[in-house]
Amino acid sequence: MSISVSHLTKRYGEQKALDAVDFKIDKGEIVGFLGPNGAGKSTMMKILTGYIPQSEGEAKVCGLDVSDESIEVRQKVGYLPEHNPLYLEMYVKEYLLFIAGVHKVEKSKVDTMIEKVGLSPEKNKKLGQLSKGYRQRVGLAAALLHEPEVLILDEPTTGLDVNQLVEIRQLIKEAGADKTVMLSTHIMQEVEFLCDRVIIINKGKIVADRPIADLKDLASGIRFRVEFDKPFTKSALKKLGGLKSLEELGDNKWIFESRPDVDLRAKVFQFAVEHEAAVLEIQKESASLEDVFKKLTQ
Repeated sequence: MSISVSHLTKRYGEQKALDAVDFKIDKGEIVGFLGPNGAGKSTMMKILTGYIPQSEGEAKVCGLDVSDESIEVRQKVGYLPEHNPLYLEMYVKEYLLFIAGVHKVEKSKVDTMIEKVGLSPEKNKKLGQLSKGYRQRVGLAAALLHEPEVLILDEPTTGLDVNQLVEIRQLIKEAGADKTVMLSTHIMQEVEFLCDRVIIINKGKIVADRPIADLKDLASGIRFRVEFDKPFTKSALKKLGGLKSLEELGDNKWIFESRPDVDLRAKVFQFAVEHEAAVLEIQKESASLEDVFKKLTQ
């Protein structure tokens, strides 16, 4: 087990940032750790990396207790925090050589890592001269340099352009082949591309933990896009029954959401026949990861 968290609580005064949190992450998994701002994501990551202590409960990384074996845990973990701390007066290669020295890594690996994360064109610049995207690359290079077993990334693609996004996502994907990756992000497309599983936290509590393929089952209703050949009022359509919500899109198009136990298709066609109308389109819409996220964190 790469990461194991049991009944973990973190208090700041009277406020609970984390409230009796439990989860486990196996070796080789890439897990999205999601939640709205202030939900407790960064607090959890700081505890797992030994930056701050928990108030109660237990957290282990690679079988090591983060409180009692903090130094050993840091040797196993690569961490890119949300606000990437860098020594801005140092040069790119100079900084990574410094990090290599901290971890007692061969200096030859620095050039390999610079090439791997696409820093070669910028390696002779000072960190303070780099764009935010390139600073993120430096942070990722520093996190990967000592070949950690666990990679913890807090908003790793912040500030990257479209091309950089593709490259860094691929790099994270490749890293996940032989490492455990815990990834926090607000970009749902990134989660769908990278992650095997999603943990959603809200107000310090875990509200969902399941494989990404199953997460959309948490959507509370079934959605259909329907187009008629003539206009109807919302009050008329609500008489169909079994509706959870009804959204007008314009041009006689609607989004119907029904309860999971109600098949709206037969009702829609029957309604059209009774009102001498035609159904030009009826299409089932899958719930998006964003829909599920909103439902669980409202």
